[in-house]
Parts: sequence; structure tokens; C-alpha cells
Amino acid sequence: MFLSVFICLTVLAFIIITINRAVKYAKMPMHTRWELYPVPQEKGRGEYGGSYYEEVLWWEKPRETSLAGELAEMFKEMLFIKKLFDNQRSLWWLSYSLHLGIYLLIAWAVLIFLGGFTEKAGVTVAAGSGVWPSLLYYLTLPTGILGGILVALGSISLFLRRVFTPTLRIYSNPQDYFNLIFIFVVAASGLLLWSADPDFSGARNLAASLLSLQPIGADGLMTFHLVLLGCLLIYIPSSKMSHYVGKYFTYHKVLWENEPNLPGSAIMKAVEEARGKKGVQSWSAPHFQGAQNTQEKAAGQ
Repeated sequence: MFLSVFICLTVLAFIIITINRAVKYAKMPMHTRWELYPVPQEKGRGEYGGSYYEEVLWWEKPRETSLAGELAEMFKEMLFIKKLFDNQRSLWWLSYSLHLGIYLLIAWAVLIFLGGFTEKAGVTVAAGSGVWPSLLYYLTLPTGILGGILVALGSISLFLRRVFTPTLRIYSNPQDYFNLIFIFVVAASGLLLWSADPDFSGARNLAASLLSLQPIGADGLMTFHLVLLGCLLIYIPSSKMSHYVGKYFTYHKVLWENEPNLPGSAIMKAVEEARGKKGVQSWSAPHFQGAQNTQEKAAGQ
């Protein structure tokens, strides 16, 4: 029963910590905007890097934005890590292996729980058991196997790249290495479990037990894997790996934010609020003291 409760609590913790981090980011003071073009929401101008500043008397005209252009660009970045592909192709192959593996394992987990729910309804998930059970069976196999292999290969290859590439090594700290090894151990232990459960029928039984909060029959390796996996679910949103949350705000509120700063606008209000904020960090450099706000820094006080 311990494992069932533990897994449910870790999933709940993952959701709560992720939401809490997103709320924290959303409430942060306004960041210095980059306004680096092209900005994808610029309707008709995103492709060549134009903006509303091209218009005569732009401040008197309604802005035309493109939600479709913004979503398309975000889709490419979130699912394919486009900027890394464009700028560091050799690193992209390793990083995307890890990320694609994670996406596949998320899909696999959904399929496993759908399979567990189906079996609790009295329908066996197996080849030739009907359209729905067969679909679950055949979709589960490639997503689980390929996802586990890609995560294991991606994490260990990124670890080795950090170790043996001088330009990466000088920017890597112990947490970077720990994160990759942690992910690799979880993925490797999962692959070992798959070797004893090639059609994932045991995983579906485990999911069925979780759905009804029944005790899980787990041996030493499964217990080791599930405990590590639960710890990873808590650790990811609590660490620098929570960039899956921060990336949205980095793009929308820093990189792509180009809403005009007009008198009485929400942007002007945010700027005024940010100017009055006092920093909480102190620097050794004489030109910046954390206890000052922006106005005091500008005045040299």
C-alpha cells in the first residue's frame, strides 16, 4: 500500500509545485524586454522581422497581432527545440533524443493508464482482442520501448558531452551532472523492468492497482524504480529542470513582449511598479546595490 500512496502523492506534488512555480513567475516584476525581432505575433511582419513601428503614427492605430503565428512558433520550440537546432545542431541531436524520449514516455504513461482502466472494465488489452484493446496494445509497445531508450541514451550522452567538452565543462556545475545521472538511472531501471515485462502487461496491472488504490505487488527492482521515479517527479519542478515552466514566460514576457508603452497603459503601470521595487540580492560591484530600487540606482544614490 505504501507504494500506491507514495506514487499518488508524488504525482500530486509534481502538479502542485509546477503550478506554484508558474504562479510565482507570473507575479514577478516586469522584466527588461529584449524586443528582438522577428516577433511571431506581428501579423504579416513576423517572417521578415518587421514590427508596428513601421507604421506612421503607429500609436494612434489599432495593433494587429497573430495568435496563430505565435502558437506555431511556440509549438516548434516546445516540441522540436528549434533554436537549439538552428544554433547548435550537434548538441541538438543529444538534447532532442532526451526530450523526445520524455514526450514518448508521457504518451506511454497515458496509454498504460488507459489500458489499466480498460482491464478494470473487464476487457483484456492484447493483440487481437478487439479494436480498442489492440490499438492500446500496439501503441504502448513503441512509445514505451523507444521512449525509454531515447531518454537513457540522451541523458548519458549529454552527461558525457559535458564531461569531455571543455566549453561545456566550464559552465557545468555538480547539479547539471547529477540531473542527467538521476534521469539516466531512472530510465535504465525502467528498461530493466521492461526486459522482464516485454508487452507491458505488468505495467497495466500496476496502473489498474493505482486507479483503485490497491496495494502493488512489487519486487526489489520495481520498488527501486518506482521510488526513484517518484523522487524525480518531485525534484524536476523544484530544480533548474523546471525550465518547461519558465520557458513560456521567457518567450512571452521577455523575448517576444513588444506591447507599446503608452501613457496609462498596462505596460506603463508595470514599469512604474518595477521601478519602485527594491532588490533582494547584493552585488560586490559598486555600481549596483541590491537594497536600491531602479530610481535610486539611476540617480546614483
